Amino acid sequence: MIDKRTHTGGNLHCQELEGINVHKYGAHIFHTSNREIWQFVNSLVEFNRFTNSPVANYQGKLYNLPFNMNTFNQMWGTKTPEEAEAKINEQRSEALENIKTQGIVTPRNLEEQALTLVGKDIYQRLVKGYTEKQWGRKCSELPAFIIKRLPVRFTFDNNYFNDTFQGIPIGGYNRLINTMLEGIETQLETNYFSERNYFNSIAKKIIFTGQIDQFYDYRFGNLEYRTVRFEHKTLQTPNFQATP
Repeated sequence: MIDKRTHTGGNLHCQELEGINVHKYGAHIFHTSNREIWQFVNSLVEFNRFTNSPVANYQGKLYNLPFNMNTFNQMWGTKTPEEAEAKINEQRSEALENIKTQGIVTPRNLEEQALTLVGKDIYQRLVKGYTEKQWGRKCSELPAFIIKRLPVRFTFDNNYFNDTFQGIPIGGYNRLINTMLEGIETQLETNYFSERNYFNSIAKKIIFTGQIDQFYDYRFGNLEYRTVRFEHKTLQTPNFQATP
């Protein structure tokens, strides 16, 4: 196993700060519906009981994610699935009618696609800002196919995942990675491309997890990669956001 970084685990790597296992490259929640996989990872390390239930803050108002009956109640005051579905369909119809009047048959970009899927309120408050931040472009400049569907639940369920099992290794992901790598030769700060022929010659099979366009020597073109910059702060409070 080789890694060009100074540590194993790739983006799963954790840093212990003030007794907290901080996910250095962004939050990772392990989830699967495959019982065999769940039993395997739990045979290596113990997992906690964790349910990913995000909360979005839009202009000072809080909304549960993914979009569910709690979200719709917070947004419109609706109390039944029928009321919520009717409100969404009303706004979807407005968006579809709007693009038809412009002579557009199918959505041309992500903005039009999202509006026709969930309507203006959900799009403006819970899709637009986050999407543009993540992609670094306006939604009107992004292709429609990025959002094939937006999951909408007509139940009071804030669980982000539908999988049967989910959790985070107690003690952090480093414990899981280190246990999996026991007895396996590991080289850090080693770039596959600097000695590609050598590594190819000693391996029967290679599992590559780097930049796929570089792997193919860019013969299919260059992919546009987005990077995320994380700013870490230590706050003297036992509970800052009431969410992980």
